[in-house]
Parts: sequence; C-alpha cells; structure tokens
Amino acid sequence: MRITKYTHSCVRLEHDGGVLVVDPGTWSEPRALAGADAVLVTHEHSDHVDVLRLAGLGVPVYAPEGAHLPDLAPLPVIPVRAGQRFVAAGFPVTAVGGRHAVIHDRQPDCVNLGYLVDDDVYHPGDSLHVPQEPVRTLLIPGQASWLRLGEAIAFAQAVGARHTYTIHDAQLNERGLASVTGWLAETVPGYRHLAPEETA
Repeated sequence: MRITKYTHSCVRLEHDGGVLVVDPGTWSEPRALAGADAVLVTHEHSDHVDVLRLAGLGVPVYAPEGAHLPDLAPLPVIPVRAGQRFVAAGFPVTAVGGRHAVIHDRQPDCVNLGYLVDDDVYHPGDSLHVPQEPVRTLLIPGQASWLRLGEAIAFAQAVGARHTYTIHDAQLNERGLASVTGWLAETVPGYRHLAPEETA
C-alpha cells in the first residue's frame, strides 16, 4: 500500500488502483483529493474535513454517525459506528474508538472514529484509542491542544506498530517539529517523520 502524507492529518492511501483519502481538512493540499474514490472523516473539526472541497468531489464520504456536518447533507455521506466493518474505495475498513480526546473539562467533545484500513494502517483522528486489532502502520498525532508528547509516546508503544508516521503536526514550527520527531525517533521503534507530500 502506498501512503502519502499531506499537511496536518490528511493521508492518501493507494492500492490496486483504489484511492482512499482520510481527513482532508482545510489545512491540507487540495491535490490530496485528486482521483479519490472515497473519503474517510474521523470527526467534524475543520482541520480534518473541508466541507467545501468535499461538496464538489462527488465520491462517497464516510463519517461518524452523529457528527455535525450539515454542509455535507447533499453528498452521499455514509454514517459509520464504532465496531463497523465496511469497504471504501476497495479497502476493507474497521471503525474503532468513539469520542474525541478531551481538550478541557468544560469543553464538550464530539464523536471521533479511528479507522484501521486493510488491517494495516491506523488513523486515530483526534484520539489515542488503542484498537484491539494488531496494527502494522500507525499514524500518530504529533501535537494538539488535547495532547502531551508523553501521551503520544505511550500510545505508540501500546499500539506496537512496525511502522509509525506523524500526523496532526501543522501547528509546530521547525524547532517544535524537530523536538517532537526527535523524541519519537528515540522512544518509538519503527518511527519515521514524513514531510507533506512525502510517500512511504
């Protein structure tokens, strides 16, 4: 499977002619969606879903049941629940988790699903949910208002993937990114940083 990381949390997966894009948000490059056959959305925040881009795309969009995405109403949005298995763009997908990580104790969270694609690549969205299924390739949040680096490291170690790549890192400047990737490289076996539009 070919994995291309785009800015922030957007990832493009390609295999056997199928193209599946996860979390094409407002900070990601529009070309991530070129030729997409389907889109997975982990949750409703704009850094993970750009509703204006998806409105003109015309492909199935899979999103958590109960997500607040009224602007996507005219699209073929397919609601997904935790534990559900389905096929998107030819890829078998398992939805896991259920809630966004807590930002602040008085800030309401929202529904958030992680997706395990082809029993290989796991995109957790904005959560640190450890799936019961084995994961070969983990996409790990590098920075967020709801995240401490030690939590990200513990999450990666608990998942125990063979390969780990950073997502959710667009708010880091060069010094911050160097620090986060340095710690992850030191503590998470199989970790590698992918720059935007770099492929693994």
